[in-house]
Amino acid sequence: MDRLKKILGIVWLLLALAVLYFGLTVMGIPKLTSGKQEDLVFGIIIVFILLPIVSGGLGVFGYYALSGDYSEEKL
Repeated sequence: MDRLKKILGIVWLLLALAVLYFGLTVMGIPKLTSGKQEDLVFGIIIVFILLPIVSGGLGVFGYYALSGDYSEEKL
């Protein structure tokens, strides 16, 4: 079971990187540079509020799973 948790830790870290990349390249930067006010507001919300929460949460969870903080012997 601990091996599965470590593998899923890697999956969560990769998912955090994928969300960060997708959020910046598809949803964040194009909205910030479009020139429309409604796109600018949406881009600011995506880049400065949602991306740090989502990718940071996935990254921290993946790091803890990979480092063994959720293992059976530590509980």
